[in-house]
Amino acid sequence: MSRYGQYCPITRSLEVLGDRWTLLVIRDLLVGATRFNELARGLPGMSRGLLSKRLDQLQRHGLVVHTDGAYTPTPACEDLRPVVFGLAEWGARWAFGEPRPDELDPMVLMWWIRAGIDPAPFDGRRAVLHVEMPDARRRRFWFVVEPQDVSLCLTDPGHDVDVTLRSSLGVLYQIWEGRIDLSSAARSGLVDLDGSRDAVGRVRRALQLSPVVPYVKAAARAAAR
Repeated sequence: MSRYGQYCPITRSLEVLGDRWTLLVIRDLLVGATRFNELARGLPGMSRGLLSKRLDQLQRHGLVVHTDGAYTPTPACEDLRPVVFGLAEWGARWAFGEPRPDELDPMVLMWWIRAGIDPAPFDGRRAVLHVEMPDARRRRFWFVVEPQDVSLCLTDPGHDVDVTLRSSLGVLYQIWEGRIDLSSAARSGLVDLDGSRDAVGRVRRALQLSPVVPYVKAAARAAAR
């Protein structure tokens, strides 16, 4: 932990939160990640050793409780929600734009999408969404949606596919983050959704996009005025 030698609540906050990766760990905890492997998959650029160190630091500072293998945000951590999403709002307005190649990791995006799929529109039935991204280093993924769980598969799970979604990795990232609207992308041919009309409609309702989408869309509206 870095110390600044100034008696100020801002510096005290930075001593707790200012180390690299800390706010991203908190971001993922606030959006529902609870297990070490969940956090590690969503932050592949961070070593597992450093993740363990950051989680230990957050526990010592009273931001996280670790019980039965799960990391649970405390009220102190929950109070950071407006800070973290305030950064999303500022970043969407002043620091966001076209994705850089180094930001496009297909595994990270698929893991985020998995966490954002709501099984409810499938009415208790199993559904399979196949994603194809021809320009990604790993091109094919499958989501198996069950009533109580969504699994991300790297090989064909052997079930009938309900919908196949085809898109470039960059476009799919921008749909997830709210820079491109899914319906507009489908109409313009940037995305192909192949399946029955009913199945495609259910997939559209099931896909819950990134929590930063409202800020990205608000920044786009403000820029257009």
